[in-house]
Amino acid sequence: MPVYRIDPLADPRWPELLARHPAASVFHTRGWMESLRRTYGYEPFVLTTTPPGSELENGLPFCRIRSWLTGERLVSLPFADHCQPLFDDRFALDAVLEEACCESNHRAARYVEIRPLPTGLLPQSQDFELQHSQLRPGSDYLLHRLDLRPGLKQILQSFDHSSIQRPIRRGERLELHYEEGTSTALLHQFYRLQVLTRRRHRLPPQPLQWFRNLVELLPREAKIRVLSVDGAPAASILTLLSNRTMLYKYGCSDPKFNRLQGTTHLFWRTIQEAKEQGAQVFDLGRSDPDNDGLIRFKSKWGTEERRLTYWRFPQPTSQPGSVLGKGGKAGRQLMARLPDAILILLGKALYKHAG
Repeated sequence: MPVYRIDPLADPRWPELLARHPAASVFHTRGWMESLRRTYGYEPFVLTTTPPGSELENGLPFCRIRSWLTGERLVSLPFADHCQPLFDDRFALDAVLEEACCESNHRAARYVEIRPLPTGLLPQSQDFELQHSQLRPGSDYLLHRLDLRPGLKQILQSFDHSSIQRPIRRGERLELHYEEGTSTALLHQFYRLQVLTRRRHRLPPQPLQWFRNLVELLPREAKIRVLSVDGAPAASILTLLSNRTMLYKYGCSDPKFNRLQGTTHLFWRTIQEAKEQGAQVFDLGRSDPDNDGLIRFKSKWGTEERRLTYWRFPQPTSQPGSVLGKGGKAGRQLMARLPDAILILLGKALYKHAG
């Protein structure tokens, strides 16, 4: 079965396929891939079995990452929690995966990686176990999703009573200021909290340009939400709405206001808005299996927890993302003490190698 390569940023058939395919997500969009290209210089392309001049029937997007630090590789897609192959035909998908593996071998790339959704989350025609002969399980994460189809009252009652429901009701009595949008002012408030949060995690933040590109190139999908107390930003999240799915992508907060549980209030506002806009799923994103605190927090929202597996050929001997944590314990302690300007520069230097 012939396989063809198309440019998703130029070929008009790609957004047309996304508009009609039930498994398409915000990570498949031109906005996401153009943000990757502008921020990190990644090279996006799509492999498909549809010949030129015909209506696009399927596609699997990739970015080519060229890095002197972590090696060349093909990833579908960098910094995406998941990226489902858009195929109804298993044989067509096998042909595309075979082509990707062959290209990896030809270019001596470290590996190919795809990030499909767990089975059971898609229509039956797109929901099949990945059994390609050359791909092997790679990284494992946990994915939490909340079903938004029940009524709002029923959804609220599914939350943990003491840690979620009670703070939501208490927050309604507090004088908390909420803003949402994509303005430059909100972007900078979000980023200040992002730098603060990443420092607590002893990691550098992603570049400000990455978040600026997301809100500029995904104007209908992206939204920054900020909760403030007496004019001081306390917590902020960045969400992406696409194909009836509200996705929580980034979150950050000031620990001085932890007692207010600002992220809890932002989640609740997001859920209410998602319901109003017809979303059926609130996707809380992936979590590292060893991040017990984050997993507990997401589990208290009445979510379904599923294992999310990334598949690779060949299976790598090390994780490319570990470039952010190089230096071991001493390096992470140093990151907690670096001035903001140096920490930000470090993020700009490293993230393009970690996609």
